Amino acid sequence: MDKTVIDQIFQRFSKQNPTPKTELNYTNHYTLLVAVMLSAQTTDIGVNKATKILFKLIQTPEDMVKLGEDKLRKHIKTIGLCNTKSKNIINTSKILIENYNSQIPSTLEDLIHLPGIGTKTARVILNTAFNQPEIAVDTHVLRTSTRIGISNKKSTASVERDLNQIIPTPWKKHAHHWLVLHGRYICKARSPLCNKCFISDLCDYFQNHRKKNIP
Repeated sequence: MDKTVIDQIFQRFSKQNPTPKTELNYTNHYTLLVAVMLSAQTTDIGVNKATKILFKLIQTPEDMVKLGEDKLRKHIKTIGLCNTKSKNIINTSKILIENYNSQIPSTLEDLIHLPGIGTKTARVILNTAFNQPEIAVDTHVLRTSTRIGISNKKSTASVERDLNQIIPTPWKKHAHHWLVLHGRYICKARSPLCNKCFISDLCDYFQNHRKKNIP
């Protein structure tokens, strides 16, 4: 897709929602990290339900270690992979206390060395907590960016490289959130709401596959 068109797309995203934010509930950098770790293969709604009580008890890595793995597991039992996530959160909390003075590191290299934090999770944390122009590619971003035509790649890593190279710098800070929210509420996996989409005239999918069938 031409960079001029991509710029127009993100101009519209910006006009529609100038300051997009994650829908995960959190109170500080540490609870953000926990929420993002819990969100893997789980909806934000599911995470927020589980953390509603948890975050009244937990605000720091010390609080989490004191709570312990067994009690943490009970709080997040409704979340997928709760056993693995509980273990990783406790181990990550211990490392934060021992190596980072209980603070969340602000570099990709440091974050991805923490248990349970991969590149995608790290980029979300860097973007949301530290205002870094990182683009994390989850299922929503992968689907929307390829469906719209911003990238024609298939793998997460390839799409991530494309987005970082193609998206104009002024839009990178919010690009992840715009694409996530667009995929969640408009460009849905099974039934995209093309008739409600404010970028349909710029979208490859709409122009090539759906235009003739949408009133």
